Amino acid sequence: MTDRREVLWRKRFRELGAAASAGGAPVTYGLIALCCAVFLISPLSGFNPAHGTADALLAAQAGYFERWGVIPSELMDGSARAALTPLTALFVHGSWLHLLGNMLFLYVFGAMAEERMGRVEFTFFYLLCGYFALVAYAVVHAGSDQTLVGASGAISAVLGAFLCLFPRARVTSLFPFLFFLPLRFPAWIVLVFWFVLQWLAAQSAGSGPGVAYLAHVAGFSAGFLYAWVRFRGTRVKSPATATEGESQP
Repeated sequence: MTDRREVLWRKRFRELGAAASAGGAPVTYGLIALCCAVFLISPLSGFNPAHGTADALLAAQAGYFERWGVIPSELMDGSARAALTPLTALFVHGSWLHLLGNMLFLYVFGAMAEERMGRVEFTFFYLLCGYFALVAYAVVHAGSDQTLVGASGAISAVLGAFLCLFPRARVTSLFPFLFFLPLRFPAWIVLVFWFVLQWLAAQSAGSGPGVAYLAHVAGFSAGFLYAWVRFRGTRVKSPATATEGESQP
């Protein structure tokens, strides 16, 4: 019975991986395309001449962040406009590096999670957990006027869900302290290592500008908890030789 069950799980995991690789994750790829398109037309990319140059461009960038990003002090005031910013901020990125880093993680881990959850549920999961992560950060930093943007809270939730759903899948990762050698590890090692780094960084982070590590921790925790409650007892226990993709934690 045990051998037969393992064979069935292996077959199911391969089916999910094949479907994701064949372009069966339109929500994931659609989110990536949307984030890239938003960035390209924004004042941050430098490609849109309508935003001007020099001081005019800087002013346009500042106004862009204030309009679409989360400002904790304003969100805590309870205005209707501010309440929408945790959603709009998920599609705004501050730089090319910020955008590409987030999209890489979404590409690697999002497709399999979407295949497992289904398109509609994955969409709501992504938006809801992303919203929660940004609000959690705003609650802790309620007096801050620093604008918060980026999809990292939602993508952290995807990582948490992936860890719960596919704990034995293997990913290829590049670790700086190992001279950036590409090494293959079980997903749970990579993701737990990533989570610990975010947690430690959140403990030492100040209140000024920087990376919102607390939003990463909140999103990851929410994603893992959601997957554990929703798919408890039905997780795909992938074989140790399975591969999901490449990531750079």
